[in-house]
Amino acid sequence: MPRTYLVTGAASGIGQATAALLRARGHTVIGADLASGDIRADLSTAEGRAELAARARELSGGRLDGVVACAGVAQPDPLTVKVNHFGAVATLDGLRPLLAAGTDPRALVIGSIDSVHPTDPAIVDAALADDEERAVAASRAAVDRGEGQLVYSSSKAAVSRWVRRHAVTPRWAGAGIPLNAVAPGVILTPMTRPLLDDPDMLKLVEQSVPMPLHGHARPEQITPLIAWLTSPDNTHVTGQVVFADGGADAVLRGDGTW
Repeated sequence: MPRTYLVTGAASGIGQATAALLRARGHTVIGADLASGDIRADLSTAEGRAELAARARELSGGRLDGVVACAGVAQPDPLTVKVNHFGAVATLDGLRPLLAAGTDPRALVIGSIDSVHPTDPAIVDAALADDEERAVAASRAAVDRGEGQLVYSSSKAAVSRWVRRHAVTPRWAGAGIPLNAVAPGVILTPMTRPLLDDPDMLKLVEQSVPMPLHGHARPEQITPLIAWLTSPDNTHVTGQVVFADGGADAVLRGDGTW
């Protein structure tokens, strides 16, 4: 049965590939992005988040069957936590009423293998406390002391922990809405290509994200998992951070996490 999805970050990368797969399967997809798509909204701002929710309600007729929050950035800058955590949470929370009105509703956010790398507790704690001003200040402090790389990993760790906390609550599981995260490894996108084309950076990337199964992935290799997790076939998987990383998590953390 055709479903109606909203996908943020739909103009490029995993978001674009997800929208393409869902449309190819006969579903309606409302694409949202910063500068193009059915909805143009800056998810780093309160105004952009409100615009997303308002336009989604208008374009969907008040109901959605799936939401995939793909919008994200990877800069050593406070913008990263504003988009990757607060923008994603606002997307999921803001569209939850539309999901509650849908059929077999499902929701998903894109995490990252970087969530298992070192993080800045000040950023993560502020994000999970829903204190955007404090999270931005902590991100700026990390950049100022030369640890800007922690902003991205912290943003992805925070949103992954948010999923774990909220998926099992009455608002999500109690309302019959599975909520999950997919954590990719290195994905071949315009954002990562400059790094991978530099031999020295490529060596660092492969050391920090070892992917023994098939190496780096194309966006379209991740989308079937996203499509299944947000389909009616998924009746019981919720609160999970599913690593689609070619084995990187198993290499980096081994079996100690269990």
